[in-house]
Amino acid sequence: MDIACDLLVLADVVVTQDDERRVIHDGAVAIHGDTITAVGTRAEIEPLANADRVLDLGAAMLLPGLVNAHSHVAMSLFRGLADDLPLMEWLSDHIWPVEKRLTPRMVHLGALLACAEMIASGTTCFSDMYLLEHEVAAAAEATGMRAVVAEGVITTPTMTYATPEEGYALIERLHRRYDGHPLVSTAVMAHAVYTTSPTMLKDSFALAGRLDAPFMLHAAESAEETRQCVEAFGMRPIAHLESLGLLSPRTTLFHCVDVTMDEIALLAERGTAVVHCPESNMKLGNGFAPVQKMLDAGVRVGLGTDGAASNNDLSMFREMGSAARIQKAYRGDPSVLNEKSVLDMATIGSAHALRLPGLGRIAAGFRADMCALDMSCPNLMPLHDPVSQAVYAATGGEVRLTMVNGRVLYMDGRFLALDHEALVEEARDVAAWVAEGGIC
Repeated sequence: MDIACDLLVLADVVVTQDDERRVIHDGAVAIHGDTITAVGTRAEIEPLANADRVLDLGAAMLLPGLVNAHSHVAMSLFRGLADDLPLMEWLSDHIWPVEKRLTPRMVHLGALLACAEMIASGTTCFSDMYLLEHEVAAAAEATGMRAVVAEGVITTPTMTYATPEEGYALIERLHRRYDGHPLVSTAVMAHAVYTTSPTMLKDSFALAGRLDAPFMLHAAESAEETRQCVEAFGMRPIAHLESLGLLSPRTTLFHCVDVTMDEIALLAERGTAVVHCPESNMKLGNGFAPVQKMLDAGVRVGLGTDGAASNNDLSMFREMGSAARIQKAYRGDPSVLNEKSVLDMATIGSAHALRLPGLGRIAAGFRADMCALDMSCPNLMPLHDPVSQAVYAATGGEVRLTMVNGRVLYMDGRFLALDHEALVEEARDVAAWVAEGGIC
């Protein structure tokens, strides 16, 4: 029986991330519209796929598109603005003051810059919490990326809403605008326990339930956050969230650095997902999340970069390498968080954290979101173990192809869905705009 196929992608190696975690040599992926219809060897698939187009990548490793499960993409505007500072000082004295001057144009520009960076490094989907989030959604649409977006919920008034009720209405409008959209979906994201009141946390969770959307927030990011939470509410952050009834399969928590074994067990019991952001955690001096313990307990863990202001890059390949290496040093055990577990986090785990079950695998019935590494790059040779090379050796600069929903967005150094030269020209205004505010 013939395979429905508009586009046949061929590559020397296909890392499927399917249930068997197959790695197929001399592989082929058949795509019909936005969906993968068949995966196997070239000899198996090519004779049955009467493809309109064939894309032969040759010496390339084809992987599922990486899913960045936590970011603040417009903060690419602030990359390098205030380095080497603790979290609270970094936020209060540097980031929040300049954020007060944000304009829709600047947020859109920052999001476009981030999308370009992610596309060029193999990320096909991102989750974002920020201000003026409609501009982030528009940037994702313009560049062809997949995104889960949410206006951040915070107790104090922002430039987009003066009261909690206005904030919820804004979130609902954004949800209605993108309901059923093929690439952009929405979530409800509260900033953190130290910036969002208990009432707003509960109301936000209820709103997520009414919209059938994910509920997400920063939690247990640092020992200082824990101290503040205990001082304010008499409980640690995870216990505080549990007391409010907010731990559930709908909930995804970002960071979870300062968590105990009892709290990890509770997260597993409640079905709450966690997104690990190792490079941001390190740069802000927040410590090392016990990720292997979470996985061992049955917690579903995804991977994210956080914002470019606290990372300072958005490469998920670099994030994978950091996640694996950090955990080995933290535990004093080179066997923990192996390369397969980390690739799971960046694909299947992140898709689960965002409640996007059609992503994270190269398998029939899944969305045609893929990336490909150039296996002729010196740092990826010789090839003994493809997954090891992807996690430990790749940086993201070796990406040849990025595809979302069956559409090629990036190929051999060229952006096919955005005007990179125009973006570069616009980006030159950013440093001057920041300096005008006297922040740097």
